[in-house]
This record gives sequence, structure tokens and C-alpha cells, in this order.
Amino acid sequence: MPTESPQNHEIDLAALLKHLNQSKIEFVVVGGLAAVIQGAPITAFDLDIVHLQTNENIQKLASLLESLNAYQRCPDNKIIKPTSEHLSAKGHLLLNTNYGPLDILAVIEQNKGYKDLLNDVVEIEIQDMKIKVLSLEAIVKLKKFSKDNRDKQRLPVLEETINQKNNKTE
Repeated sequence: MPTESPQNHEIDLAALLKHLNQSKIEFVVVGGLAAVIQGAPITAFDLDIVHLQTNENIQKLASLLESLNAYQRCPDNKIIKPTSEHLSAKGHLLLNTNYGPLDILAVIEQNKGYKDLLNDVVEIEIQDMKIKVLSLEAIVKLKKFSKDNRDKQRLPVLEETINQKNNKTE
């Protein structure tokens, strides 16, 4: 049964990544934080992930979410705890956790799920963790299909970040 929403917690997306990594959950970081991790000068206030939708991975993720006091972000401030059924669905699960907002996505633009994204992933070491992150090039390619105006506005910044990175390697 939903209850009233608790106070907001301080945002610590690095801690959220650490918990996901330590729980051995299969996921790819996508969205704004994926771009920030790769040097894009934009802001990100949440962690967006696409998770592998196997029973084992879903059970690990459900257990972690329970330990992080995760609940769905609802306009009426009711608490709805995420379940394995939610994590198995094909939609988006927009959550608050002890460490900040976590958006768990079954698929992103062009209906791409975890396995579809693996060819476009870079593995980045962050605080002694190896994290799978969607490459900037893939983010740009996918955001061109987005209907979100914020995504369209970020495209030139992301493209310039790619150009600058390419110029450094030449």
C-alpha cells in the first residue's frame, strides 16, 4: 500500500553506481550521466540505466532497490515500491533512492535494450569500478531520434565534445 513520500536525500550518483556494481547487476549507463562521464560539459541529476532483463539480474536489482529504499516518483507523492514485475516490463521505472534519482529503462530510443547496446559501450573505470557506459557517438546517434527538446538542445554540445576528443587523439 502506498504511503507518503519521505524527505529527499542528498544526491550521490557515484554511490549509486557503486551499489549497482557491487551487486553484480548487468547494466549500461545511458543518458546525461553517460555523457558527463565521458567529458561532456552538461549536467546530470539522475542516473539512467538500461538493465539486462534476465530473472537473475532482475532479482539482484530488486533486492538492491529494496536496500536503497527505492520508490517510484509519483506526482501525488505516494510511495510505490518497485517489484520484479516492474523490472521485467518494457517501460521506464523512474525511482528515488537513498542516493538520488535512478531511472531504470528496459529500452531507449529505437527500442534498443541492454543486448542491443553492448556493441556501442565503452568500459570506463570510475573509483576502482569498471562501468559500461553508452559511447558518446551512440548517444548522439540515438538522440537524433529523440522527441525531447532537451535532447535536441544537447546535441551540439555532445557533437563538439566528440570533435574535441578526436582532435586530442590525432
